[in-house]
Amino acid sequence: MSKVLHLEAINRRFGDRQVLQDVTFDVVAGRMTGFVGANGAGKTTSMRIILGVLAPDSGEVTWQGSPLTREDRRRFGYMPEERGLYPKMSVRDQLTYLGRLHGLTAAAVRRNADELLEWLSLGQRADDPLEQLSLGNQQRAQIAAALVHDPEVLVLDEPFSGLDPLAVDTVVGVLRERTARGVPVLFSSHQLDVVERLCDDLVIIAGGTIRAAGSRDGLRDQFALPRYALRVDGDTGWLRDQPGVSLVDLDGDRAVFDLAAGADDQAVLRAALSRGPVRSFGPVTPSLAEIFREVTR
Repeated sequence: MSKVLHLEAINRRFGDRQVLQDVTFDVVAGRMTGFVGANGAGKTTSMRIILGVLAPDSGEVTWQGSPLTREDRRRFGYMPEERGLYPKMSVRDQLTYLGRLHGLTAAAVRRNADELLEWLSLGQRADDPLEQLSLGNQQRAQIAAALVHDPEVLVLDEPFSGLDPLAVDTVVGVLRERTARGVPVLFSSHQLDVVERLCDDLVIIAGGTIRAAGSRDGLRDQFALPRYALRVDGDTGWLRDQPGVSLVDLDGDRAVFDLAAGADDQAVLRAALSRGPVRSFGPVTPSLAEIFREVTR
């Protein structure tokens, strides 16, 4: 059986407020699942339920087809949105302490900690107290803390917050190495460009309900519009008079347009070729940001 973390019909209320309603999705082994939604949409609550920090009012979380146990969760790696490392303890000592809490031997912890610190470019700061590190380096240390015990599942709440682009690439490399080992990774982020580049699968939540879930490419196909981009050597103003064409953007030799139902994209291409060379023509793939706006509005 493939290793799958599965949430089934999770419901949770805080007082009179329904925070999660029938939340159902999978996190699959060897794949990065991006979990996106506005503030208050239910991402952190869902993650806390996965980790057992909160209990659902109804529904179930399973791992490899069986209900999650306390022992299962000991083998999970969790990075909370609210950072929780000790500011006056050195980075290496924190990783050693946390790894030992998870049952690793001293030798295994030392090996894992040194490897992670080098991967995350923290090797030269390993013996410095956390409070002396920049916020970005503190974030890297928090990621190392989630990974030091070789978790079977990773659940990361806003792991890229506060990281510059180079640091994001470093962390992405580490996470990709984990998925290559077959680890399922669930991460939330407000940086939709990072999610789009990184995720294999995507879950969009709004108002406590799942609005879309599936593979990144599958969702792009599902929400694709009959929209095309055209670039020619001359002017594209003639598209205004082309049957079935509704212009979205027009800028000299470039145009983006929608086609009405039944309109022929090849007819537009032939019309363009009759006027001169065509440099590019093809359908426009919707971005994650566009899909997000479509399903949450």
